[in-house]
Amino acid sequence: MRYRRFGKTNLQLSVLSLGTMRYLASAENAYQTIQEAIALGINHLETARGYGKSEEFLGNAIAAGLPVPRSQLYVTSKIPPTASADNMRRCINESLERLNLDYLDCLGIHGLNTWEHLEWVQAKNGCMQAVWEAVADGRVRHVGFSTHASLEVILAAIETDFFEFVNLHYYYFFQRHAPAIELAYEKDMGVFIISPADKGGRLYTPSQTLINLCSPFSPLELNYRFLLSDSRVTTLSVGAAKPQELREPLRVADRDEELNHEEITVFKRLENYKIQVLGTDKCSQCYDCLPCPEKINIPEVLRLRNLAVAYDMSDYGQYRYGMFENAGHWFPGMKGNRCTKCGECLPRCPEKLDIPVLLQDTHQRLKGKTGRRLWG
Repeated sequence: MRYRRFGKTNLQLSVLSLGTMRYLASAENAYQTIQEAIALGINHLETARGYGKSEEFLGNAIAAGLPVPRSQLYVTSKIPPTASADNMRRCINESLERLNLDYLDCLGIHGLNTWEHLEWVQAKNGCMQAVWEAVADGRVRHVGFSTHASLEVILAAIETDFFEFVNLHYYYFFQRHAPAIELAYEKDMGVFIISPADKGGRLYTPSQTLINLCSPFSPLELNYRFLLSDSRVTTLSVGAAKPQELREPLRVADRDEELNHEEITVFKRLENYKIQVLGTDKCSQCYDCLPCPEKINIPEVLRLRNLAVAYDMSDYGQYRYGMFENAGHWFPGMKGNRCTKCGECLPRCPEKLDIPVLLQDTHQRLKGKTGRRLWG
């Protein structure tokens, strides 16, 4: 296991962190998963008050005794932004009680996703007043935020200089947030990558097309290497539902060097294949088509189409597309069939894509089942 400095927190975190949203089959399963993670060298456990019984299960494990001293284990919990300091005070106290802890190594403002959330954070008597109080009295050591926001909101949140770390989405198949990675690095913030296996493409169940293109590596291994080869990234979340799911990620836990020639060749193969298959229908993710009058997240819809058509990632595409209109500010935007063919996006597209046609095609390909977030 490699360890990296988590930005200005100066914590030395394992490059893989145990995310605890999915280990909830039972308290015993959670305990075994935590024990296995620590035995494998993971020293950072991440939970949230919104993850069902996750805090409670982690607290039970802490009370039962872990194989390393508390001083060698770093615990992060996350609490949603609140409009008032009183609500945040109550939430911090409740999380500490559930976790059986006197202090949190890291507290993340969970889901700083909208401009309104940012206003709450910046308000004089808002949630951060309670956070700073907890820092002052030692109940919280370090403060950051997690986000599913637009790039513009993320950059604005980083620019507040309130935070020591950021948790965000960034993967080989989704590089929109590269400017946020760079700004966080410039400000010496720790960078925690959310769910690279699942949100990064459901890479634990890849299509045969993707398997063939990534050979001799697995798609999941390649995504981990893409991230760990970037020295600006501190740690990746591994959301194991059971101890056995820690095994494949651990194959790359000591491989954080620069990409080698063979890996670079595979990434070039992936890119060339996408260009070949998509042809003139390839969306390059410039975001110039926004805003859409119908509030369709056009670039994200067309990104999912790119992946489904080029790499047969339809399972992932249906999973993410089904979140539209069902996950609120966690995954905003309307589905492609809401397009009225108003044409406002067409002159803004540098590739001259027939966006209304592609939106309808995406809807037909990916409409599948409606999806929701596991936890609100």
